[in-house]
Amino acid sequence: MRKPSASFCPEGLPATFLAGLLTLALALLGWFWSALAAFALTGFVVNFFRDPERVVPHGPGLAVAPADGRVILVDRARDPFDGTERLRVCIFMNVFNVHVNRAPVAGAVRDLAYHPGKFLNASLDKASEHNERLAMQLQAEDGGLWTVVQIAGLIARRIVPWAEVGDDLARGQRFGMIRFGSRVDVYLPDDYTPEISVGRKTLAGQTVLARRRADAPKA
Repeated sequence: MRKPSASFCPEGLPATFLAGLLTLALALLGWFWSALAAFALTGFVVNFFRDPERVVPHGPGLAVAPADGRVILVDRARDPFDGTERLRVCIFMNVFNVHVNRAPVAGAVRDLAYHPGKFLNASLDKASEHNERLAMQLQAEDGGLWTVVQIAGLIARRIVPWAEVGDDLARGQRFGMIRFGSRVDVYLPDDYTPEISVGRKTLAGQTVLARRRADAPKA
């Protein structure tokens, strides 16, 4: 599995280079305001593709948020892999959030399923069924099945996967990103309960998303 750099996503290098080149060209032409606008665009691109390190919490029975952003929905919905109704947590990322996504739990990538679709506003509930998306099924170390769905949004036009079927991911490990505004849905196993509610802001790999119930049978 290819690993991105610790502070900046390699996928952002072409866009950063082009924005910087445009800024330089406009400055050399003496077009001050246009160069200033291009400089601001370069800053935006650098900010978007940043990839900071996170302090991943330790301890058994913990799941972390897969994305930076804000929780917009906690409900029950049908899992895209097997159709069973499960608890779902939806996190919306705006264009100013870090867009690198991280594994909620340690486990093996069991399946990946890409679904082409539309580019509706990712904050809408119907985006989970109609937008372009990539679903990843994880089998956790405790045996539970997790589904993480990266959903492209109104501005986002590309989901960038780094994980492949068969990869073993650590809790909080990077597995992909989505470019420019999007959403990530997490489907929890029945023996986990959410630790966050609608409106809560999250940090990928650091915010505790859910916790395994104390009465759940051990694997």
